[in-house]
Amino acid sequence: MTALEAQYQSEYRGVVQYYLLAHNVGWFNKLHWIAETSLLKTLAGKHRSSVTKMAKRYKATIETPHGPRKCLQVVVQRDNKKPLVTHFGGIPLKRKQDALLVDRLPQFVMTNRSELLQRMLTDICELCGSREKVEVHHIRKLADLEKPGRREKPVWVKQMAARRRKTLIVCRKCHEEIHAGTSTAAFRKQGPESRMTRKRSSPVREKGNGKGP
Repeated sequence: MTALEAQYQSEYRGVVQYYLLAHNVGWFNKLHWIAETSLLKTLAGKHRSSVTKMAKRYKATIETPHGPRKCLQVVVQRDNKKPLVTHFGGIPLKRKQDALLVDRLPQFVMTNRSELLQRMLTDICELCGSREKVEVHHIRKLADLEKPGRREKPVWVKQMAARRRKTLIVCRKCHEEIHAGTSTAAFRKQGPESRMTRKRSSPVREKGNGKGP
């Protein structure tokens, strides 16, 4: 409960403090009502109770520099330690003309390129070595590579299983053949000459006698 209420308070306080220079900062009372209702409904669902019971249980009044303010407060008692106290609300919605607004520049975190990105940037088909219209072939999970009833695994299945990756960088032609179930990347990689089969020559028989030359 303390973590949940503290998160709501942190979000609400951040918005209010950012607009303390505005003359109509009091309009945020509607935001307070929305956030408070959301918090109470979340607690009611968590404890399988009602919003009314949660409101009665956690309603409290705290002292602020602008006088007492109503809020939702949670107190967790601890042995030989100070109790943990957190609350939501209690922020006066009054304009502060001397408020300082500090806009921090966003911090950009540089990360190393992933393996998949590096493989894509090479722009080479991992099956046939082509550089034309390189794409990425995906599978749902590695277990799909072990389909029962498949006699011999295609080359693309063997490569993905060896890499232990669910992606394979392929050209458009290889990609279409993978989905059609007719992947011939292993043959195309060898070149057209290796796929040519020699026809056996049969003897020519002369007409009439039925004998060869």
